[in-house]
Amino acid sequence: MIFTHHKIYLIRHGETEWTLSGKHTGRTDIPLTKNGEEQSQNIGRYLKGMGFQKVLTSPLIRAKETCRMAGLFAHAIIDEDLREWNYGDYEGITSAEIRTKDPHWTIFTGGAPGGESIADIGARANRVLGTIRSIPGDVAVFSHGHFLRALAARWIDMPVAFGQQLVLSPASLSILGFEKEKPAIISWNQTHF
Repeated sequence: MIFTHHKIYLIRHGETEWTLSGKHTGRTDIPLTKNGEEQSQNIGRYLKGMGFQKVLTSPLIRAKETCRMAGLFAHAIIDEDLREWNYGDYEGITSAEIRTKDPHWTIFTGGAPGGESIADIGARANRVLGTIRSIPGDVAVFSHGHFLRALAARWIDMPVAFGQQLVLSPASLSILGFEKEKPAIISWNQTHF
């Protein structure tokens, strides 16, 4: 059964040293900066009092710490499928560095050599959405920039590549829901906390 009255709150983790430098941070497990911690606490103040049926988080420290500092980790379920894209050979490298070898590359069109393909990410996003659709209430999801963009694309039945058009800042909140019975993006990339 699909519950068309609930909302999905997508929370991208707070700032890290690698988000500041633009390095692709997939499986490297790095902590939040002090600013990232403050951003996470601010999101928590905004979310305070919202009754989430479930809270899901990536197992990576930057997402778990954002969830904890937002005050929602005590009831969170760690979901391996919420990890960031495995960037393989491009882990720790900036887009500018990658484009010296492949001028037209983007993660959403080229995938990650030695890491996950676009199809891999689509399959993970679809599994997460299958779980979320069975929950009869609002859900908070703490995860990562590229993965959440792919997840939102799949929510509205678009290909993963559509995520390229969805800019997502660190420590941002986006809300997915429905327009009547049709999955929709209700708000995107809120950072005003």
